[in-house]
Amino acid sequence: METKFKNVRCRDITPSLKGRTVLISGWVHQIRDLGGKKFIVLRDGSGIVQITVSKNEASKEVLDAVENTTLESIVQIRGIVKEDPRAPRGVEITPIEFRIISLAKKPLPLDVSGKVSADIDTRLRERVLDLRRTEMMSIARIGDKALKVIRDVLRSEGFIEVFTPKIIAIATEGGANLFPVIYFGKEAFLAQSPQLYKELLAASFERVFEIAPAWRAEESDTPYHLAEFISVDVEAAFMDYEDVMKILEKVIYEVVKTIRDENTDDLVTLNYSLPEVSLPLPRIRYVDAINILRGKGMDVKFGDDIGTPEQRILVSALDTELYFITEFPTKIRAFYTKPKDDDSEVSESFDLVWRFLELASGSSRIYIKDQLIEALKSRGIDVESFQFFIKWFDYGMPPHAGWGLGFARLLMMLTNRSSVKEVTLFPRDKKRFTP
Repeated sequence: METKFKNVRCRDITPSLKGRTVLISGWVHQIRDLGGKKFIVLRDGSGIVQITVSKNEASKEVLDAVENTTLESIVQIRGIVKEDPRAPRGVEITPIEFRIISLAKKPLPLDVSGKVSADIDTRLRERVLDLRRTEMMSIARIGDKALKVIRDVLRSEGFIEVFTPKIIAIATEGGANLFPVIYFGKEAFLAQSPQLYKELLAASFERVFEIAPAWRAEESDTPYHLAEFISVDVEAAFMDYEDVMKILEKVIYEVVKTIRDENTDDLVTLNYSLPEVSLPLPRIRYVDAINILRGKGMDVKFGDDIGTPEQRILVSALDTELYFITEFPTKIRAFYTKPKDDDSEVSESFDLVWRFLELASGSSRIYIKDQLIEALKSRGIDVESFQFFIKWFDYGMPPHAGWGLGFARLLMMLTNRSSVKEVTLFPRDKKRFTP
C-alpha cells in the first residue's frame, strides 16, 4: 500500500524495477564510507536494500543529510533503482532526495547489525533494538507463519476459534502456581490454561481452539519456562486421545513443511535447516520409555516424571526427532484425564516431544460426572470449588479430548534457538517484567 512515506518496501526492490524512481522509508541499518562513496543499508519490516551515495554525483542536500545521519535513524529516500550484482539481491538505490525523519542518538546500547554480539541479558534489556536485528525479524516471520498454518489446519478440521476468561476464581489445574489479582475488591487469579472452559465449549460447539496467553507462577528458571506464555489449545467432542494426537501431528507436519517451503530466506538468516517430518509420528508408551531409560542407567521408576534430562536420553535411543510418549500413569496427570478402561492405573494421555523438549500435552477427558468427582477427591481437591464446572456434566457432556501446545517452545525448535526467551518478543519470567 502506498503512503506519503513510501510506495515500495525493501523486499519489493528487485532488478525488475531498474530505472524506476521509488520512495522508501526505514531504519539506517549500516553505514560504510569508502571515500568516494557511502553505502547505507536501509532496513524496514520486510528486509534490507542498499543505498549508494556518490560524493561526486549527489546533491549537497543529500550529502549533508547522509553526513548527519546515524545508525537506527529513520530516513526517507526518493531515488532511482539501479542494477548492481555486488549489492544485496543485485540492486541498489541512488538517492535524489534524502530526508532524516527521526535522528537516533549515539552510541547505540546494542549493535543492531549483529557485528558485535551481546549476551541474552543485554539483548532482553535493550529488547526494542534487539528485535530490529535481522535474526529476530526472521524469528517473528516464522512465528507469524506458524500461527497462520495452525489456524488453517484446525479450521480445515472443523474447529472454530474461541476466547475463554483470563480472570478466574479458582486454579484450573487444581494447583498453587497462580498469580492473584484484585477483581472488584475480591481475590481472583490469572488463568493457568483455558482447560475447563474449553471443555465446556466443546460441549456446545463440538470442536474449538484458542491461541491466547496463560500465566503460571512457577519457580522454574530455565531456558524452557516463562511466567506468561502463549498456549495453543484444542478441545474436541466425540474424539479420544488418539484422534486428537492425529490432529496435533498434522498441525506440526504442515507447520514444518510450510516454513521449509515458504520461509527459506529466514531459515538461511538463522543458519538452520528444518528436519523432514513424516506421518504418523512414532509413539512410545510411558512404561516402555521408563524401561529404555533404566536400560541407559537412569534411576527412574513408574510414576516418575519424564523431563528434559530424560528426554535427551530417550531421543538418543530413538531414531527420530519428533515423537509421542503415551499412556502416562493416571496419578501424575491432571484430575480431568481419563483413565484407560482396561487399566485405571494408566491414562489415555500423551506428550509430544521434539528432541529433548516437551511441546504439547493432551488426553482424553473424563466425561462422567461421578468419575470426575472421584478424581478430584482422590487428589485432595475441594469438589465444591469446581461446582461451576461439574454442574454441566448433568446436561449432556460428550466424550471429548484435547491438547495444549506451548507456542514459544514450538517456535524455539522451528528456529533452533536455545531459549524460549529468545523467541518471545517481551518475555516475562521470575527476574523480568520490563520492558
